[in-house]
Amino acid sequence: MTDNSDEIFPIVDENGNVTGKATRGQCHCGSKLLHPVVHLHVFDPQGRLYLQKRPEWKDIQPGRWDTAVGGHIDYGEEVADALRREAREELGLEEFTPEPLDRYVFESDRERELINCFRTVTPFIPRPSEELDGGRFWTMQEIRDALGHDIFTPNFEKEFERLFGDK
Repeated sequence: MTDNSDEIFPIVDENGNVTGKATRGQCHCGSKLLHPVVHLHVFDPQGRLYLQKRPEWKDIQPGRWDTAVGGHIDYGEEVADALRREAREELGLEEFTPEPLDRYVFESDRERELINCFRTVTPFIPRPSEELDGGRFWTMQEIRDALGHDIFTPNFEKEFERLFGDK
């Protein structure tokens, strides 16, 4: 399996307004074209956070642990629709109430993303798709203890600190 470098993403400004479109390949080659993504932090009723393991074939951060649900918004797709599509595709999660947390720009050496963050609490047990190398629930302390040890994606580490660092 590989990422589709010809997939079309919207190009947006920092407020999320669409200003154009580009392929995944164009967005992930160091061009810094700002493109939108969704992240869903999935908590169980005990307060544990579910994380997905990125497969080795991913073009960015293969083999690292990451946000439960994360994906690009397709050109012409709304944020809420992308969030539900990604949750269904990646974890089989369909019935959930997303709570908006934040929207911010994340920049790495390869890309620049407008991240739309949400959280949900659910008793649902995720069923990771073949797009992932599995996943599991982590306690907040387990995550804190593993930060900075090349286990998580840099994006997840920064987002975790931003959203949950003092909790």
